[in-house]
Amino acid sequence: MALDFTAIDFETANGFRGSACSVGLSRVRGGRIVEETTWLMRPPEGFDHFDPRNVQIHRITPEMVAHRPRFGELFTEMAGFIGTDVLVAHNAAFDLGVIRSALEVSELSGPAYDFACTVKLARRSYELDSYSLPFVAEAAGAPMTNHHDAGADASACASIMIDISRKCAVRSVSLAAESLQVAMGHAAAYSIGDPLSKATVDAQGWARSGHQMPLQPEWALWPQEGENPVPNPDADPANPLFGETVVFTGNLGINRQDAKDRAAQMGAQTASRVTRATTVLVAGDGFVPADLRNGRLTGKAKKVIRMREAGLPVSVLSEGEFLQMVGGAWPGTGRPAAS
Repeated sequence: MALDFTAIDFETANGFRGSACSVGLSRVRGGRIVEETTWLMRPPEGFDHFDPRNVQIHRITPEMVAHRPRFGELFTEMAGFIGTDVLVAHNAAFDLGVIRSALEVSELSGPAYDFACTVKLARRSYELDSYSLPFVAEAAGAPMTNHHDAGADASACASIMIDISRKCAVRSVSLAAESLQVAMGHAAAYSIGDPLSKATVDAQGWARSGHQMPLQPEWALWPQEGENPVPNPDADPANPLFGETVVFTGNLGINRQDAKDRAAQMGAQTASRVTRATTVLVAGDGFVPADLRNGRLTGKAKKVIRMREAGLPVSVLSEGEFLQMVGGAWPGTGRPAAS
């Protein structure tokens, strides 16, 4: 048995998962990267506006893709590169969701894929302050210099999976997942006429209302932690938040209760303060994982660092990483929920 798989990474134009504007693919055979490719693309028609916040992250502009094929025109070639491989991605539920939603709005059918998430696998393989892709890639011996370039991200993800498999002394993605007691994921095949995903239904609703993004509710400026909802027992175990205990800190662009509800829908238990049970801290105020190294942290985040120093495995996420994991769009303008 050989370690064969394809690593994948998408960048999107806006908060809708189906708005793919770039994809990177890395093919691994026998535990080595043997072929890589990257495509820029126009997102599916009707969902091809570029949110400035997305552009700031990946630096892909509308002009750069103006004359590129759309996702639907590239998918046959993309699917041919993947073939029957297991897919591997960092926060894989997001990338597989991109495929599903982009197929739906492009009115195309697509095959089923088995997949593994290197966020979940990395949590069982490395002791890190953050499980953001650059941190994990560095731990795997493949430091990054161009994060959010789809090709670079796919290559880093492939290197992480290779290193995790080496650490587990196994020669397949499924055996590595089994060794670490992490559930593999499965994305069902899609045929035109099948029920649409929630992400697509929501995006179509925004489009019908004349808005490119969902309207944000009004909420009080003063922070309100809100209730901690019961985790969804039917959530996908492959989601990186499934089974985690999540606490929020700092100014979020979304209502704190909304954030908790979204996390619980993914199978997470939310809490209002950091305790020994906390496993994930989501930080607002424009936090990025690099802040863990320059000291720009809230009181809750500093407490998490002390807990980590005491041997408790807690990771810190930016709000953008959290929104990817829950399938949420970047929030529109409006007053933030402070902390």
